Amino acid sequence: MYILECQDRFYYTGMTWSISNRINQHIRGFGSKFTRKHGVKKLKFVAEFDDFEEARETERKFKNFSRKKKEGLFNCDVELMNRE
Repeated sequence: MYILECQDRFYYTGMTWSISNRINQHIRGFGSKFTRKHGVKKLKFVAEFDDFEEARETERKFKNFSRKKKEGLFNCDVELMNRE
């Protein structure tokens, strides 16, 4: 599971079997319609899972995080993450 920061400051959350291949797809414009439209600035977060369903569940949860909560995650700010 990973989160990208887009060129226009949006965040994209996804999951993949190969982070390097997936990032290259996003950069080349083949990753998703969202990243093709918003561009890719940098990889902000990666989490690895042994269990596919756990990864999928975590991805769904993170997609619903507010911008502030995602930034709290990036900065390891547990207090900020728990406020919302």
